[in-house]
Amino acid sequence: MELIVPAVTPSLDGAFRPSALAWRAFAQRIAGNGRPIRIALEQGDGSTYVFERMISADDIAVNLRFLEREVKFLLWAVGGYRIYLDAPGDLVALLRDYIYRYDANRLFDLEVMGPTIYGRPCEILHTPGAAFPAASHVTLPLGRHTGGCRVAIDKGASDIKAYAEQDGVTTFAGEFKWDPKPQSDPAYHYEHIRHAIRAAAATLPRVDAIGVSSAGVYIANEPRIASLFRGVPRDQFESEIVPMYHRIREEFGGIPVVVANDGAVSALAGSMSLHRNRVLGLAFGSSLAAGYVDGAGQITTWLDELAFVPIDMNPQAPADEWSNDRGCGVQYLSQQAVNRLLEPAGMTFPAEMGVPERLEHVQEMQKRGDERTAKIYQTIGAYFGYALGHYANYYDIGTVLVMGRVTTGEGGDIIRRVAGEVLEREFPDLEIDVRLPDEASRRVGQAAAAASLPQIER
Repeated sequence: MELIVPAVTPSLDGAFRPSALAWRAFAQRIAGNGRPIRIALEQGDGSTYVFERMISADDIAVNLRFLEREVKFLLWAVGGYRIYLDAPGDLVALLRDYIYRYDANRLFDLEVMGPTIYGRPCEILHTPGAAFPAASHVTLPLGRHTGGCRVAIDKGASDIKAYAEQDGVTTFAGEFKWDPKPQSDPAYHYEHIRHAIRAAAATLPRVDAIGVSSAGVYIANEPRIASLFRGVPRDQFESEIVPMYHRIREEFGGIPVVVANDGAVSALAGSMSLHRNRVLGLAFGSSLAAGYVDGAGQITTWLDELAFVPIDMNPQAPADEWSNDRGCGVQYLSQQAVNRLLEPAGMTFPAEMGVPERLEHVQEMQKRGDERTAKIYQTIGAYFGYALGHYANYYDIGTVLVMGRVTTGEGGDIIRRVAGEVLEREFPDLEIDVRLPDEASRRVGQAAAAASLPQIER
């Protein structure tokens, strides 16, 4: 697959080779000499999503690279424990029996996507012709509930944002520092979360419902995988972290508690505040979180875990710290991206300083007009623009709402401006409105939207 030099070069990463441009070049290359294939992903709730693609009629090496990256994208953006392929048998066999059997990075994908998220083995099936499954979709009427006494939190890598409202009137909006990722004691997580909820709840006469926005994959209010809990041993994760929100629910008298991925909440916040649908919400925080509101105003059952989706085709691209795969979004659109770009920018911080604290220093230096920090934000903005060009191959995007601590302050404006330049120069046919909420909404907007997640039983 051809690697294309971007027209808008990231200031601190001249080796960046956008997936969006490689995909476009591939489509142009096989025009008139391609053949169709179909890919389907089946989820635990019965949803099956089908995608039709074109591959080369004769270049199996390029086809294998294309198909491997395509399946990787779909696994993490869409999700599913069973992958159906209506494609040449030799190509499917190479993908299933060679790459996904012997590549440790792909084994990570299968293990997480199968047993960890869906509770069953993940498998790849060759299903040509009539054996291929039909599409079947489920949408989720998430959020948009109002009234009553509501508490919500938005958990990030450096703080927990808490919010409370009574009949739509805000009674509390604040932040509480924490450092969750290195913490191995489940009690640390529980007590900090509980403290934030109780601080907000103290401003209300009662609590009718609790909403939670958090990075990670959550099913039935239980975390399946989340970077915030990486320090917790697996056995304690299962026994203490997984049922944590059920415990909080009981502590508050069995009231409704709803936990959602912070990307989904970001998309919901954008849809609610802008009165628009077809909204892709992104949160540049400790990781990269994403969510999508479709044209009907609903959340789909897609996982939207764009942190693990590749956006850089350079074989020597930075490696994701979880799967060790290269070019995945978390290394480009999160606090990890800022940390990775410090050295190319000529900046150093003490080794013992955490990533959130380093970001805070970068933001302060940006306020003082430091040119080195401006290059960091320009680089992330270029990444962002090309990532949107790639996401648009899968999502019907009208508006993008960007939140998260990385976008706080002047840096967020630079990121948006450069991303817009990329879209204008490289993808002029895409009509995508990139929005940054106001500063207050950037910091507590997700928590406020999370308050609308639960439905209060009257």
